[in-house]
Amino acid sequence: MPTLPNCPKCNSEYTYEDGSLLICPECAHEWSAEAETTVEEQKVIQDANGNILQDGDAVTVIKDLKVKGTSLVVKMGTKVKNIRLVDGDHDIDCKIEGFGPMKLKSEFVKKI
Repeated sequence: MPTLPNCPKCNSEYTYEDGSLLICPECAHEWSAEAETTVEEQKVIQDANGNILQDGDAVTVIKDLKVKGTSLVVKMGTKVKNIRLVDGDHDIDCKIEGFGPMKLKSEFVKKI
């Protein structure tokens, strides 16, 4: 009898199969059995020139960007250090000097 994996949420060893799903009776977490066997691909985030971005990179803004909800504008050529890549519509979390925390789209930056 094959052993089933522990629950990824609470690490319980009492998981069971229900059709194509694996279920944890302790925390009620359900996940696909096929997801366990496939290797998850990481999303590759590229800048405007096609260079691959990574956490901690420094980038430059390539276009004037209006800051939503204010009259401020992030000017073209603004340097942003120590970016963090995130999932979602805006790929980059960062702090811009003079503006504070920001979310940027990778299509509007280039890697330094």
